Amino acid sequence: MMSRHIKLRNDERGAAIVEMALSLPVLVAMIYGIFTLGQLFEANAGMQHALGEGARYGTLCLSMSSSGTCNLPSDTQLSSRVSAKLFGTHNGTFDTPAVDSTTAASGYKTITVTYHQTMNFLFFTGPAITLTRSKRVYLAS
Repeated sequence: MMSRHIKLRNDERGAAIVEMALSLPVLVAMIYGIFTLGQLFEANAGMQHALGEGARYGTLCLSMSSSGTCNLPSDTQLSSRVSAKLFGTHNGTFDTPAVDSTTAASGYKTITVTYHQTMNFLFFTGPAITLTRSKRVYLAS
């Protein structure tokens, strides 16, 4: 009877399966979490790119008026340009870019973009994340 117990205790067949069954869900959840976090970084890069394109577009002199001054892009044109250049994941939503023109007399405007995404970590839903980025556009004179 004792030799049977010793044999059973020394038998390691199936131990790898048990270890894998315990560690695989944790590993998969961590990899999926890293992927989800990467999507936030992608959305952030898309926002920064679009804001840069909007700022560049805002500095352009679209045409010259008869008095010799530049016709600058309107707030709607700036917002449309930023929206057209946004890229990133489609798991979240981008708000319509906002253009703050209250400082236009000082020579600049501010463009702001906001992104919302609810984090999903495979086995549970995480918090809602909001990314907001702004860029100052110096106007052509």
